[in-house]
Amino acid sequence: MSKEIHSAAEFEKEITNHKGYALVDFWATWCGPCRAIASILGQLAAEYAGRVKIVKVDADQNPETVAAAGVTSIPTLGFYRDGERVDVLIGAHPKPVYIAKIEELLA
Repeated sequence: MSKEIHSAAEFEKEITNHKGYALVDFWATWCGPCRAIASILGQLAAEYAGRVKIVKVDADQNPETVAAAGVTSIPTLGFYRDGERVDVLIGAHPKPVYIAKIEELLA
């Protein structure tokens, strides 16, 4: 299960100051594609537990965090290494696309 981030301070603690790898799902409850990939991200959180931190940021509840991250469309998945965003995927994709991006991140 992925962790939900509820504030800019929590994003800083969990992602910006995180040493290691992270995937951040910027989503909204009304977003159909966001709901479509939610179960995939839950599976990935279990499969990569201990290697990649996977978190969710509700765009409607955290507009300042979303803006600071440069997100202009949802779903947006940001891939982070040691607090720095190194890659991004916009829109819903099949699970193998996310696995390939995560494996690139870990390489």
